[in-house]
Amino acid sequence: MIEKDLLTISDKEICGGVVLKEGERIDDLERNGYKIIQNKQKFCFGMDAVLLSGFVKVLEGEEVLDLGTGTGIIPILLEAKTEGKHFTGLEIQPVSAEMAGRSVALNGIESKVKIVCGDIKEAEQYFKKASFDVVTCNPPYMNDRHGIKNPELPKAIARHEILCNLDDVVRTAALMLKPGKRFYMVHRPHRLTEIILKLKEYRLEPKRIKFVHPFVDKEANMVLIESVRGGKSMIKVEKPLIVYREVGKYTDEIYDIYGY
Repeated sequence: MIEKDLLTISDKEICGGVVLKEGERIDDLERNGYKIIQNKQKFCFGMDAVLLSGFVKVLEGEEVLDLGTGTGIIPILLEAKTEGKHFTGLEIQPVSAEMAGRSVALNGIESKVKIVCGDIKEAEQYFKKASFDVVTCNPPYMNDRHGIKNPELPKAIARHEILCNLDDVVRTAALMLKPGKRFYMVHRPHRLTEIILKLKEYRLEPKRIKFVHPFVDKEANMVLIESVRGGKSMIKVEKPLIVYREVGKYTDEIYDIYGY
């Protein structure tokens, strides 16, 4: 992850009219001068979220919903990078949702980005069905058969299928999308067969796949997927994305995605 730790201050001190709490810091996103509030003791966004924001296509005037938005990184970056009309982040953890809301206020984009605290599985309680042009998600990657759960609950919720699983995410995406519109997700390649079957179960047809490799000679450790609600069966496997050209040095494509 490329980040700049700009500021760490005590509770109730203010930066740009926004209160920072103990343990929080402000990181520079290198896009439109935007910044984000994070807390390492809770959860910080990773490269996967940034790469997803670079893979997503948002057209002028479109409305976007990010499921499990965490720090709010994806809607904030998409607002900076695209001509979308409005961006909403849905987050179940109140502490994370509140912090994401303060990041939105810090950047002065409250008119275009909204953070809602709520459960992905109950999204229809907060939004109308078939009301979004784009749905995005950087979901928990690990189910009960994979990985060791982090003992810190916020991090565990972000990484493991504790409060929602793949079925919940895909079902909700299909429910929220307008017909013919797009769902974007980043996940792990070892679950790709399961992901494609689940997408097709909810009539989300996979259209683009891009594998992400840490080095050119290493196997993929992430996969980016675009699917279309009710789309016809045809899939394009794009040129792979390589993260590092050598140890400690990103490829030009990664720098471009980050905005450097």
